[in-house]
Amino acid sequence: MKNIYRAIMALLLAGTVSSCEKVLDKAPDGEITLEEVFSDPEMVGAFLNTCYGNIKMKGLNYNGRDYIPVALTDDAWSSSDDEGLNITGAYQGQVWDSWHRVRDEVGDWYVLWYQVRLCSQFIDHIDNATVRSEEERSRWKAEAYILKAYFYSELVKWYGKVPIQREAYRYDTDFSGTVREPVVEVVKFIEELCDEALSSPTLPWRITTSAETMRVTKALAWAIKSEMWLFAASPLHNGGQNYWQNAYEVNRDAVKALKDEGYELFTTCSAPETYGTGPAAAYHQLACTAMQYSSMPTDRETIWQHAHGAGQNWAFNYVGLEENMHMAGCCPTQELVDAYEVTDGTVAYPLLDLARPYADEKHLQPNFNPAALSLYDENDPYANRDPRFYVSVLYNGSEIEINGDKITMEIYEGGRHAIEHDQGAGRHTRTGYYNRKTVVPGAGGKVDIIGSPWKFYRLAGVMLNLAEAAVESGNLADAYEAVNEIRRRVGMPDLPPGLTQDELRHRVRNERRVELTWEETRYFDLRRWQNPDGDLAYYHKYLTRMYIRKDPATGQFTYERANIWDRERYGYENRDFFMPLRDTEVSKLWDVTGENWQNPGWY
Repeated sequence: MKNIYRAIMALLLAGTVSSCEKVLDKAPDGEITLEEVFSDPEMVGAFLNTCYGNIKMKGLNYNGRDYIPVALTDDAWSSSDDEGLNITGAYQGQVWDSWHRVRDEVGDWYVLWYQVRLCSQFIDHIDNATVRSEEERSRWKAEAYILKAYFYSELVKWYGKVPIQREAYRYDTDFSGTVREPVVEVVKFIEELCDEALSSPTLPWRITTSAETMRVTKALAWAIKSEMWLFAASPLHNGGQNYWQNAYEVNRDAVKALKDEGYELFTTCSAPETYGTGPAAAYHQLACTAMQYSSMPTDRETIWQHAHGAGQNWAFNYVGLEENMHMAGCCPTQELVDAYEVTDGTVAYPLLDLARPYADEKHLQPNFNPAALSLYDENDPYANRDPRFYVSVLYNGSEIEINGDKITMEIYEGGRHAIEHDQGAGRHTRTGYYNRKTVVPGAGGKVDIIGSPWKFYRLAGVMLNLAEAAVESGNLADAYEAVNEIRRRVGMPDLPPGLTQDELRHRVRNERRVELTWEETRYFDLRRWQNPDGDLAYYHKYLTRMYIRKDPATGQFTYERANIWDRERYGYENRDFFMPLRDTEVSKLWDVTGENWQNPGWY
């Protein structure tokens, strides 16, 4: 047994991740037993550090500098759609259980279970471990509970039903009775883990020093509970049962707990010299800057962010310095642009009929909302839009500052930043737009374009979780309150009173899309809102761009909607609700359980 543990520990303690504190940066060499590890406080800390491993950096840190889950929704299209990168196979339908590069990039089953096992081992041993103080023991145990809950949440998001592992599996564990549990049972288990952490008197609500960068908190425990109950109650996962009241109560309590502990929306831009003084300046700054570690931070909205930076946005090297551009990356679609409401500052209307935005499969016939047409001009389509649009999307005629130079975007035929028609180069947008939300104004070259590490959770997301659960459970007043507070941050008028439950449902869902754009939320929202036998064809199969021509004589622009591809983009089938398990994992699980664990539709 001792030799088996030596081998296991050599694997489990082989490396460390970003620092939690100085002691957590140290790890044993692996030639020891678990008993020896937990008898030394330095190695106990090192073991906890491994529990922080394999947390995705996301954003531009994915392969190809693409926001991969975003590029797999109707919000965006990768300009690298035929370059042999990870996104290519998904777009072309060339993905299988044995070869699925997107899965391997965003959330591999084996890696996530590896982390769950580490957390379970830590929890199983910490009560009898040698530590420097009981306060340390309590906090470290709470951290392991939250990390286990986090990795479980990732498993649910990407794979759906999973087994519940209360204690660490041992070398002699009998796996024959192991089954994939319904999502609601897994979510209840995740809630148990979070509640265990919340009971710790030494676990803080907020990290206040950079020495503890990325350590988990009570605020994160609430955020995970909030999100997971939304999954449990949604049609894809609820097994035909109604759990919306449960989701509402958890989310109501989550928002209250977070606000009681000083979390609030970031409403005042503290760097107007960079982000301007417009109504969405604070919103833009929040997306581009890292949360400070302080007892009184300027940003009190961010709940948890990664320890490492978000990488470089190579696209904007092109915008300012054409000859040095490498790839345009992930660009907004016309569908996302259509989601931004029109407004005159006193009233606001959805541009399209949110119940069915397009009359045709290819999205070339928008169902305009009649009320919006008083504020919308198809010959001037970017006027009078939600302020978040102007700081999230670069469109034809918009300005951006790069290397101190103001550049006017020329996204028209013959312009410097025009649509690229030929696949493979990836140097220009394929949609008629570029991402702006995560771009620091005034930055230049290939560094410092993106200023913020990935923010996994922020208060606005939890508030929108509450809004959705409130609508679905019939608590419409709470939905109004949460959404209106978020809209007021950017100067958007309140939602009109008297909306029906169905009308408010559509407005809340659209608010999630606009407020949380580029934050990977849409990928999971579109899936969990579908019935288990449904698909994503209406949203995903055909997507559109805006093709613009400029009259050389008058300087006037004409705008034409067109499909990005003249063929379907894959990733819309029923099987695409979940990632497939690797074929090797399916084979192992079949051998020990006698059951096929593969997700539906994969082979």
